[in-house]
Amino acid sequence: MPFPSVDDLPSTLRSHLPFHAQEIYRAAFNNAWVRYGAASSSEREGKAHRIAWAAVKRKYQKVGEDWVER
Repeated sequence: MPFPSVDDLPSTLRSHLPFHAQEIYRAAFNNAWVRYGAASSSEREGKAHRIAWAAVKRKYQKVGEDWVER
């Protein structure tokens, strides 16, 4: 299911990612959700999460416990 706003992301993402990274995650997830609409529900959600994380990792990296901009 798409996320209408960053407030709807899982709490683990909201508590660990900077706000901009949350926006990237949400946008990438929602786009992938639409793109893979023909896939089964679990496959679709899994792909969307993987794509969203890949988008975040292009702009941010984890240093210790923090996500920082590259």
